[in-house]
Amino acid sequence: MKVSEKVEETRKIIHGILPMEKSFDIIEREVMIGGVKSYMYFIDGFVKDAVVAKLIAFLFGITPEKMKSAKTAKDFIANFITYVEVDTESDIDKVMQMYLSGATVLIVDGFSEAIIIDARTYPARSTEEPEKEKVLRGSRDGFVETVVFNTALMRRRIRDPRFTAEIVTVGNRSKTDVVITYIADIVDEKMLDNIRKRLKNIDVRSLTMNQESLAECLIRRKWYNPFPKIRYTERPDIAAACVLEGSIAVLVDNDPSAMLLPSSIFDFIQEADDFYYPPIVGGYMRIVRNLVFFSTMILTPLWLLLIQNLDLLPIWLRFIRIAQPNEVAPIVQLLILEIAVDVLRFASVNTPNMMGNSLSIIGALILGDFAIQSGWFVPDTILYMSIVAIASFSQANIELNYAFKFMRIMILLLTYFFNLWGFIGGAIISFVLIATNKTVAGKGYLYPVIPFNLHDFKYKFLRLKIRSKEKTVIKK
Repeated sequence: MKVSEKVEETRKIIHGILPMEKSFDIIEREVMIGGVKSYMYFIDGFVKDAVVAKLIAFLFGITPEKMKSAKTAKDFIANFITYVEVDTESDIDKVMQMYLSGATVLIVDGFSEAIIIDARTYPARSTEEPEKEKVLRGSRDGFVETVVFNTALMRRRIRDPRFTAEIVTVGNRSKTDVVITYIADIVDEKMLDNIRKRLKNIDVRSLTMNQESLAECLIRRKWYNPFPKIRYTERPDIAAACVLEGSIAVLVDNDPSAMLLPSSIFDFIQEADDFYYPPIVGGYMRIVRNLVFFSTMILTPLWLLLIQNLDLLPIWLRFIRIAQPNEVAPIVQLLILEIAVDVLRFASVNTPNMMGNSLSIIGALILGDFAIQSGWFVPDTILYMSIVAIASFSQANIELNYAFKFMRIMILLLTYFFNLWGFIGGAIISFVLIATNKTVAGKGYLYPVIPFNLHDFKYKFLRLKIRSKEKTVIKK
């Protein structure tokens, strides 16, 4: 349907689309502009009252003589609209999409196009530092739920004329704004075109869960492979740094994080703190953090393997045996503690801040002294699972954390049933799942190790000094 030159016909179409009488926040205002009947449409809560009031006051001052100079909607904008963000649209569906996004719509008798005034404002919180990605040194701002603000936070850091932010709409009903940000001369064009096509071909009613809904539509994930393909960040400095390296950052309206594409496993193990300190300090922090995190996958299975083969161990290593064993098998204790750690994590998320300390104390008592005295657990299993739980917090990405957790449980079970061969088989299966995984762009998940690239390998594993004249290398 098109906007009619007869304003009453267009008004009738709009009334047929919008529940004007039922929805209190859909506002229609009749105005006379230079003696010509016009209608303005707003959504309460999305408009800047002061701006619209000044605009209406100015429109009331237009005389019939001045109005005759505007033959089309574009002439009207050029002569009378002083606001910055304004456009015209003749398609009713697109007019309604902009209106439901919060823009102000003006239809004037005699014009075959509607005037779209983007004087909207969204309720938004401040750009405080993300709770999950805090740094010891560096910027303290973070993404919010408004995609326009998030794009501005990135553009503030990338003052390159080739920095591009394309916007598309996803969801037949939700009409969610999705922004693709990249730098035109360094991005992988093939990957960019692939992502564009996938976004345009998504046929869903709505992005109910925001980025997770979009990710499930974008990637082809094998159900048995838990390793994540998309890295998320709530920090604009990390998103900007990745874009400057040739990656693509996807922003979704109503979600305070960016999707970074493509992402290999080595992209997940980098942190902002690595780059806010000198190379020797940042390199040390990166090495320690990654060694500790990767050890979480094999620590408890390796201990289980050793206590199952105490007679084969040298004397100096036999201190790892269980001094006071109970009736519950170590494998059962470890599996129960794996679940118990998650239960405590879920409980802490749903616990008010004022009760958080109490929950920590109660949880420590239940899993510590009381659990041992009751005969459920031995101190050894609690010790090793506590080390694993603490070490897992060195990795900010929750999905990678759970991928390692699933691999650890698999290796535990294989080790219990098949001893040494089960441990080796579990380690091999874990490596195969990582090696056969692919990024969103279809590249290797273990790049730059497979295929090997010495330059990128050094920068992934070590914190090297930044060279001012070094060229940006696109990830292959």
